[in-house]
Amino acid sequence: MPANKNALIRYKTIDKCLRNRFRRWTLEDLVEACSEALYDMEGIRKGISVRTVQGDIQMMRSDKLGYNAPIEVYDHKYYRYAEDDFSISDMPMSKNDCEVLQEAVDMLRQLEYFEQFSEMTEVVRRLQDKLAISKKNSKPLIHFDSMPDLKGLKLLNPLYNHIVHKQTLRILYQPFGASEPKEFIFYPYLLKEFRNRWFLFGVSAVNLRLYNLPLDRIVSIGAFDLPFYEHPSFDAEHFFDDVIGVSKNLGDKPRRVKFWASAEQCNYIKTKPIHTSQKLLRENPEDGSCEFAIEVVINFEMYSVFMSYGPGVKIMSPRSAANYMSKKLQEAAEQYVDSHDSCS
Repeated sequence: MPANKNALIRYKTIDKCLRNRFRRWTLEDLVEACSEALYDMEGIRKGISVRTVQGDIQMMRSDKLGYNAPIEVYDHKYYRYAEDDFSISDMPMSKNDCEVLQEAVDMLRQLEYFEQFSEMTEVVRRLQDKLAISKKNSKPLIHFDSMPDLKGLKLLNPLYNHIVHKQTLRILYQPFGASEPKEFIFYPYLLKEFRNRWFLFGVSAVNLRLYNLPLDRIVSIGAFDLPFYEHPSFDAEHFFDDVIGVSKNLGDKPRRVKFWASAEQCNYIKTKPIHTSQKLLRENPEDGSCEFAIEVVINFEMYSVFMSYGPGVKIMSPRSAANYMSKKLQEAAEQYVDSHDSCS
């Protein structure tokens, strides 16, 4: 018997509550937790009834979804798992689940090489790995970089829905170092992930400036009654073609950045370009070093990438970028000199 998305959210919420043994959970507490979860994840404001949660508990207790959850009532009022270490998240997939998922994976694999579905490749590989583990009870064969507990991830789905429906937002945003949140009346355009951190791109209704707001700094979001505005200069499909990371303003132009790489770093940079625009300009057969060029907007993330190579990479032009790198690397070296002196 398939469960719909909202029901699955409620099951996971109830499971999370009952795994918390440091609190006593009444039926009313579970109803409130499910209502808050549905609002946070789906933007559903309508509350959940007691009867619905009672039905969810019965479903979780049954074998219809394969949970067989040992949910018990104690003191005639409170709910808990009879087994301390039980969780529906730890339940193995049934044979039928594996067969259905394998059919889905086989179908998705046929679409991997279509340009429109290129981003599904990683998802398909995750599913294949999960199936292999479930069938053979073996260890994972592929490990993907992720931060599942990263603050702000619960905002992804509601923000996505607001963007799809072109809804103006009222956002409370807490900048680093600020004592109070800042309010934005905001036209949301795009969600972007960079280094396991998510950002919301959009334009302020006050000054029509482009902002990128890290989701982990957003305190709250809500729909705002103001007609949506599409900025003519923001092209979500190509806005990031000429940028490393997420720092870019409307109207920023790319620059030609020329850099040298040592023999040690040269082959690595050839196989893993710093940017898609990267071109090999020259190879030095004497020492194996290379010269490259990229066409990008100069920003903090670009400097951060170059700094990660240490002495193996040197920016040659533009001069302002080379001077910036020289200054920052000298400051970093001085930090180590001070540290060495204090430890002597």
